[in-house]
Amino acid sequence: MKFLKNIIYLMLLLPLATTAQDNAGTLMNITEITVKQGHDAQFLEGVKLYKECYLKNKGTDHWNIWHRVQGKGNVYVLTGNMAKWADMDKKDAAGDACQQTVVNFIMPYVESIEYDIAQGIPELSRPPLDGIKVIWVTSFKTKNSTDFMEVIKGVEAAMKSTEGNSRGFWYHVMGGAPDAPNYFVTVPYKGFGELDKNEDGVWKVFEKVNGKKAADALRAKFLSSVDQMWSYIYTLNADLSN
Repeated sequence: MKFLKNIIYLMLLLPLATTAQDNAGTLMNITEITVKQGHDAQFLEGVKLYKECYLKNKGTDHWNIWHRVQGKGNVYVLTGNMAKWADMDKKDAAGDACQQTVVNFIMPYVESIEYDIAQGIPELSRPPLDGIKVIWVTSFKTKNSTDFMEVIKGVEAAMKSTEGNSRGFWYHVMGGAPDAPNYFVTVPYKGFGELDKNEDGVWKVFEKVNGKKAADALRAKFLSSVDQMWSYIYTLNADLSN
């Protein structure tokens, strides 16, 4: 994604300045941007100008822009998919033509940037869903990846046997900083109203399928395999996505 790479590239050069949810084995670029306090409107206007410039120059890449609901700071997350690593080598004339827009109208309002790449785990994930406006993302930093994945596979098998599909899209983070998660799951919704649905939790679903003893054992294995976990809700800015 040239837009995403432009921001990271310019952050490195100027340190004082700075889609759809189909994850069938694809790689996802994830750029988390914290906007300076009081500069939200200017940042969004800069992203709007970049999108206009990119489309004017017949750019073909696509991205989604999500706004984090909770937590510290004013945070946006830009995501875009790649079919394979070789896509990182592709030239993007439209993105190159719009680099100055990033420098002049986006970076001055950015406080910090964090960049990650994650790979989808299709065998554990739900099918694609249209009309996504809200996502609930839960991240996991693991102590024992093998045990963690055994737990997730067991839970998702129970979900699929009772509901037909997983509720979310699973990803494995490829490398990253020491505090980056190892895995995360994104549960999509078409609006906040869907959060009001009364659904059993995943452990309750597993217990109904496999019994309380098996559920207790699997939960204990999960807790021993995870170092940290956290979650945030994000809303889609459809106007600035492409």
